[in-house]
Amino acid sequence: MKLNKLKSLAYVAGLSLAITGCAQAVDAAVVSLDSDEQIASYGIGYGFAANLKQQTAGIELSAEALMQGVSDAMASMDMAVTEEAIQTAISALQAKQMAGQAAEAEAMSSVARAEGEAFLAENGQRDGVMTTESGLQYEVIEASDSDMRPTAENTVRVHYHGTLVNGSVFDSSVERGEPVEFPLDQVIAGWTEGVQLMAKGEKYRFFIPAALAYGDSQASPQIPPGSTLIFEVELLEII
Repeated sequence: MKLNKLKSLAYVAGLSLAITGCAQAVDAAVVSLDSDEQIASYGIGYGFAANLKQQTAGIELSAEALMQGVSDAMASMDMAVTEEAIQTAISALQAKQMAGQAAEAEAMSSVARAEGEAFLAENGQRDGVMTTESGLQYEVIEASDSDMRPTAENTVRVHYHGTLVNGSVFDSSVERGEPVEFPLDQVIAGWTEGVQLMAKGEKYRFFIPAALAYGDSQASPQIPPGSTLIFEVELLEII
C-alpha cells in the first residue's frame, strides 16, 4: 500500500494514537549518526514520532509492529496484513479512544458543574446580583441614561472579559485591546439573554450557568465541559 493511502486511512478514521508504546528506543550505540543520510533519517523519524505523540493520547502502539511497518515499506516489501485488516484495527482503536474521551469529558463536566452550581448558589445571595427565570445571574457595574437596548436580531459591538469561577481568564477583548461585533442570535444563550438587558453604554457582569453556555461540550482548551462562565460586558454600540 502506498504511503498516501495509509495516511488516508488514518485521517478518515480520525485515529488518535499515543506513542507511549513506542518509547522503547533503539540502543543509540548500534546506530551511527555520521553521514547526512543518517542524520536526516534520524530527524525524519524523530519528527514523525514527536508529531504523532503530540497529536494523540490514550492508546499504546506496538513499537515492534511500527518499526516492522517502516522497515517493510523502506524495503518495498508487500504488507504483512491486508488493507481491510488495517481499517478494522483503526476503527476499533478509534472506538476505544472515543469511549475513553467521552468518559473523561463526563468526569470533567461533573466536577465543573458541581463547582458552578455551588458558586451560583452562593453568588445569587450577594447584594446587587439578580437572577432571571432561566438561571442567568447578573449585576450592573456601570449604568447609563440611554434607553437604547438591543434585541436578539441586532448586531452589537462590545468589550468583554471572560473568566471561569476560579478566576482564570479564557478570553478577553479587553486584554486584546479591540472590541468585537457579533449578532446576538449567534452566541451562547446566556449572552443573547443578558445583553438584551443592557442599555447602550452600560457595563454588566454576567454569571452564566453551563446550561446557558456550552453545556457538556468543551468549547476550547481553556473551558472545561460543564463550566459556569463569568463575563464582564460593556455594550458600546447597537448596530
